[in-house]
Order: sequence, then C-alpha cells, then structure tokens
Amino acid sequence: MDSVDLEVLKSSVRWLEEGHRALLVTVVKTWGSSPRPEGAMLVVRDDGLVVGSVSGGCIEDDLIDRVRREGIGIVKPEAVKYGITAEEAHRFGLPCGGTIQLVLEPLTEASCIGALLAAVERGELIARTLDIATGKATLGPASATDGLDFDETRLLTIHGPRYRMLVIGAGQLSHYLCQIAVGLDYQVTVCDPREEYTDTWDVPGTVLVRTMPDDTVLDMKLDERCAVIALTHDPKLDDLALMEALKTRAFYVGALGSRRNNAARRERLKEFDLNDAELARLHGPVGIYIGSRTPPEIAVSILAEVTAAKNGVSLPTLLQVEGAKAAREQAASVGSSCDI
Repeated sequence: MDSVDLEVLKSSVRWLEEGHRALLVTVVKTWGSSPRPEGAMLVVRDDGLVVGSVSGGCIEDDLIDRVRREGIGIVKPEAVKYGITAEEAHRFGLPCGGTIQLVLEPLTEASCIGALLAAVERGELIARTLDIATGKATLGPASATDGLDFDETRLLTIHGPRYRMLVIGAGQLSHYLCQIAVGLDYQVTVCDPREEYTDTWDVPGTVLVRTMPDDTVLDMKLDERCAVIALTHDPKLDDLALMEALKTRAFYVGALGSRRNNAARRERLKEFDLNDAELARLHGPVGIYIGSRTPPEIAVSILAEVTAAKNGVSLPTLLQVEGAKAAREQAASVGSSCDI
C-alpha cells in the first residue's frame, strides 16, 4: 500500500484512541483522468483535520468544509460521486472532466482499523471487507495480485506491502537506496554475508540477512512483484544473486557497474546456463541517466528506473545510462572532427 495511506491508518487509530470521531474516505472508482488511484484514502477528524489525499485538493476541501459545518453525521458507510458534470469537474479540480466515486465510512470499533494497522505493521498483506449496510469490517489474508472491488454492497480493499525488493550489499549506496525504497512502500530485504558491512547496518524498516545471495533469492520465492538490485561490485556476490534472479518472474533485476563491467558480467553469466532471453532482462548499467555522482543521486537514478519498470513504462534509449553515455561520446566525437 502507498506510504501515504499507511499514515491514514495510523492517524485513524490515534484519533479514535483520543476519543475523536473520524471519517475514512476511500477512492473506489474513477472515470477519465483522476489525480489519485482506486484504493487511495484520507481520513477527516471531527474538527476538520485531515490526513491523506483522494484528489488534487478541492474534494478534500469540500469534505473538510462539510465536516466542520455538519460534523460526521452519517452512521454507516455511503458512496458519493464527484465530477459528474463538467461544472463539477471544474469545481473539484478533476482534469479532463474526470469523475471519482468515494466511500465515506464513519469509523467505529466494528471498523477493525486497529487490527488492520497492526497486521500491516507486521508486514502482512491483508484484505479488508466492509459491509456497506452495517459498517462492519472483516479482515483476512490477501494475495499480491488481489485488488480493490466495490459492488455497492461491500468494499474490498487490500492493505500491506504489495512489492518486495532484494538488495545485494549493505554498503553506503544501499543505505540511501533502501531509505527511499522503504518510503516507496517496498518490503526491503538486504542480503550481505560480509560482517564488515552488516555490523553497521542501521536502516529502519528493512530486513537484513547474512545468507549467500543465491540462497536468499531461492528462499524468497520471487514473483512478478519483486525487484532485485545487486550493488556490491563483487562478482562473487552479485553474480550469485543475478544467476538465480534472472530465472524468476521478478519485474526488475539490475546490477551496478560501468558499461565495461556489465559487459563482462553478461559474459560470466552465460556460463551459468542463462539463455539470451534471461540475460536480456538484466538492467545494467543500472538506473537512468541524470548525471548522478553521489550515492544519494545514484539511489534516485536507480529507483527511477525501478519505478518505470514497475509501472510498465518503457524508457527511451537516451534515458538509459548506456545509451545516454554512448550518445554523449558520439556527440563529442562529432564535435572534435568538426574542429579539425
């Protein structure tokens, strides 16, 4: 789930414990363009304080104004639509005449929000089913491919880490990359058998393992919602992870290194019986070209490429590190020849 939506759950539980009433708002359907996806949430406190987002801001303003004027008057969930007419779409800031449907849910003990938050914080993937007629919610296990479902009588939402990331190496770059990845709501595992690196690992929200990388890949049973990034610069470790990861359904497998090192890596991996299709899945040099030099900048570059792959976006060659650097060298060569 989105890290913003996790803050919604935390605020909901805290406000209820403090004796406030709270209204949970969930995007259940969109038509046309919409600033936030289905499943996005916000919570409004009985005094108008709000956490989360369901639009560009205008719908939030309307909900806050309604709560401040009328309080949280509803006693059971109800569905509402914004932006049905062009005038409303303009008023509520919905682009291209988009329409958004929301479920407004007054939170009570029957909402099971506390239990939901506890399960999510344990790293579990949870399905929450809300009965619209009664406001009672039930919790159960979910799979990574489950999604939101709303049929006017019940609302099914999925909560918890939907994507996993395996990072090979616990060095300085990994610190920055994992901090951002946790913020992007990945369930992050860092694998490094080297004590000199693992003894100083201190990134909250990550799991550190000291097993060998190939064993770790096999143990994690990687699926299409997993990313693997090798960052040690040590072929004895990176190659072990890559030779197994490239055989899985992981949506992203990448390795840090120069163009020369990555070419050599591909030749080595051929010795592990990887076929051309599997080798073609390897992202390397890893990241997009943004002129990054420092570890934090390199981490941003790598996660930008991972995000594009996660969202099914095909990056043009000039955005990829290898293509961009080759183009620069070609341009420099042409410039030199013109000077002669």
